[in-house]
Amino acid sequence: MAEREVARGPVLIVDDSEGIRAYLSTLLRSWGYQVELVSSGETALSFIEEGGTPGLVLLDLMLPGMGGVETLERIRKLDEMLPVVMLSVVSRASTIVEAMRCGAADFINKPFEETELHGTVSSLLPLVRVPESISSSGVRSDERIWEGASMGEILRVIKQISDTDVTVLIQGESGVGKEVVARAIHEHSNRSSSTFVKVNCAALPEDLLESELFGYEKGAFTGANARKIGKFEVADGGTIFLDEIGEMSPSLQAKLLQVLQDSSFSRLGGNREISVDVRVVCATHRNLPEMVSQKSFREDLYFRLNVVSISIPPLRDQREMIPRLIDHFVARYGAQYDRPISTLSDRLMALLDSYAFPGNVRELENMIKRVIVLESEDSVLSELDGSRSSYSRGRSNFHLLLEEVAESAGDLPLREVSRRASLEVEKEAIGVVLDRAGWNRKEAARMLGISYKTLLHKIRECNLGVAG
Repeated sequence: MAEREVARGPVLIVDDSEGIRAYLSTLLRSWGYQVELVSSGETALSFIEEGGTPGLVLLDLMLPGMGGVETLERIRKLDEMLPVVMLSVVSRASTIVEAMRCGAADFINKPFEETELHGTVSSLLPLVRVPESISSSGVRSDERIWEGASMGEILRVIKQISDTDVTVLIQGESGVGKEVVARAIHEHSNRSSSTFVKVNCAALPEDLLESELFGYEKGAFTGANARKIGKFEVADGGTIFLDEIGEMSPSLQAKLLQVLQDSSFSRLGGNREISVDVRVVCATHRNLPEMVSQKSFREDLYFRLNVVSISIPPLRDQREMIPRLIDHFVARYGAQYDRPISTLSDRLMALLDSYAFPGNVRELENMIKRVIVLESEDSVLSELDGSRSSYSRGRSNFHLLLEEVAESAGDLPLREVSRRASLEVEKEAIGVVLDRAGWNRKEAARMLGISYKTLLHKIRECNLGVAG
């Protein structure tokens, strides 16, 4: 890719964790950015007051002394236009609302995906240079991920529409690689030299998502102390990727439809029509036709988005890809973390080959990353052995239920059979998601699409643990 010049100064990283600062510094430098590191809000303010001119600030929310939000407010008084991205393990909507209304350009939850961070940083601050081994997404290019039959057909479609601006709807389960496909659409298009902007429609409350997409004028609401440029303006000339479009509210769906029809919109609190030239790519794990029939997703918007549809099969349905993906991730993370590249053991390969991968490609990637970083297979082997044991127990319970049905000669009511079979399925599904969420029950409830209270009830009902 061609090299691009930096428009403003370095990225200022503000975090009290030495490990996080070192990690972010290494990551951003590998992408071509200059970096300045400070450990407190007070030091960050001193840096700016004494003439430091960062082009972007990555600001931890939970700082000792002067907290992240107060630091943000003070930065805003020094420089209204300096983009500040908040980083935090806290994901409460009220916290996000407070940060965004104080002038944050974006909010990223820890732990974050490297591609998500790269997309945010590159959309707010042009790159100094992109090494040839790094694509605009920050991911090492490897054509092997497109070698499977399903992914090869998807790549063929991507190349076929490369010289058009048609909207694309990408569908598939969580973790199958919808963002990888979206970035490939951008990189194969005639917009590849322009910006790729990702917006996760499920990550923000409705009012914040609207201001994130379309921006706002100074004074549009309490706390709007400066004009904010929306993601559609940032993506002008390039591509905007609307992830989890099925989570968008009906009122925002109507405004998005207008943008798609007229290629224009107005910022919140503003009257001036802003015209943009943006290609729209959307993704969802939800069944949009079913949502249309239930009146929870606009039919006219669905037809406008679904000009070209790409469906990505789950990893369990393209198992021939597993060895290729393993080789890809081993090489990628071995180089990134400067670890010796070696082959995986036969035992681990056998377990991976038989695993169902409910988290799809993302789950496999995280497993391989863990092996490379820790230089040990032990934790992944333990996890896979545990999953296999759990699956075996589940199968045994189903067999016992079938035997009971046979032995009762029809005396066991079908309704009771259905109830108990359903409970076993729920138990397995909830157990898998809880394991993936590290037994963070609020995160597991979000992943399952149920309330926290319902999850606690299910945990007790399925005897999965003590609910608190």
